[in-house]
Amino acid sequence: MAQKASELLQRWPEESREAAQLVVDQYGEPDEITDFQMVWHRPGPWKRIVASRTFYPHDFPTPHIDSVESFIDYRVPPEKVSELAAFDGSVVVERTAGEVSARCHDEQANALALNLVHDIVTGAKNVEEARAYYAKEFLDFRRGLPTPYMEKLRVPPQGDQTADPDERVLSDADLEAAVQEGERRGKP
Repeated sequence: MAQKASELLQRWPEESREAAQLVVDQYGEPDEITDFQMVWHRPGPWKRIVASRTFYPHDFPTPHIDSVESFIDYRVPPEKVSELAAFDGSVVVERTAGEVSARCHDEQANALALNLVHDIVTGAKNVEEARAYYAKEFLDFRRGLPTPYMEKLRVPPQGDQTADPDERVLSDADLEAAVQEGERRGKP
């Protein structure tokens, strides 16, 4: 019999259990379950959501834990990656896969972060403006005010054109020459 999320969550620390339960409440049983994570494929606007038993303390914009990661297909130009790292350490760029994710306590905070990622990549906001907007919207949520960047993912779909396999720099001839040199030196 397949393990249910509720059974697994009983064994998780309170911090990650609470965050994962929010995803279960929103999307139902996960598509994949291991002792350490639950995965939902194509829930709502996301490519996938991963709720992890492991959690990370994060102090931006205020102390909380990160254990729920939301993924989207999104191409980030290499020159923008360091700006995204400066914006939020819980934003992860997988250039080769063409994915960006945000890991926080809940899906709404991840939407906020990823909407701001899009603003940084497109030049609508710089890093300082994005961090200030994140903090403002976080407080507005607590105040019960409108939070447009938390309400929905505003990033335009990019389809399957987001992967960046990079550029080849070694030819087959380079590789063959290296193998032959290794054989001459007695290395397989």
